[in-house]
Amino acid sequence: MSFPVYDMGLASGLLCGVLFGYVLEAAGFGSPRKLVAQFSLRDFAVFKVMFTAVLVAAIGLYGLRQAGVLTADAVFTPTNFLWSILAGGALIGAGFALGGYCPGTCVVGVSSLRLDALVFFVGMIAGTMVFAALFEPLTGFYEAAKGPEAQRLPDLLGVSEPIILAALVAIAALGFALGSKLERARGGPLTAAEVAGPAPERDGVAGEVVGDTFKA
Repeated sequence: MSFPVYDMGLASGLLCGVLFGYVLEAAGFGSPRKLVAQFSLRDFAVFKVMFTAVLVAAIGLYGLRQAGVLTADAVFTPTNFLWSILAGGALIGAGFALGGYCPGTCVVGVSSLRLDALVFFVGMIAGTMVFAALFEPLTGFYEAAKGPEAQRLPDLLGVSEPIILAALVAIAALGFALGSKLERARGGPLTAAEVAGPAPERDGVAGEVVGDTFKA
């Protein structure tokens, strides 16, 4: 039987999914208010949490390879397809901005019994089914503009991995500082009451929140 954290085991996927969902909910990402506040530059929690995750993973994997715990090819590196990346990024960005959720945070919202997250989830499943139906006809598009096989930043830029990691740390520090400054200037970051509390009054009429849908 596979050890629970073995990367091909079903148990590892379940464990990682539960932990990932817990972290998203703990960061407030189960609420679209927290997520949309990133676009208005009032709350940089999304940037800070995700960039921190990138740094921990990048530095951790580098350290494990240097220690001989992982081999260089132990982690799969996908090949980039330019048009697929641009189209997919535009679609998920538009959905994120309009619906206030990404696929992962949407599932967290559903687990928190948010009605708006349920609507988003149904739309996500419907979109997946549409793509599956169009998979074959779109093959030429999403396999176009293929990049080099398994290219990583050190390969692309021609510099060593420690320099890339140092640059990422510097970018994070600058981004965190700038983000905090913008948050203060715009009255952020959001408080727990603002993330999970009742909807604000509209035209002098108080309301309650069902999911994140206003109900007068």
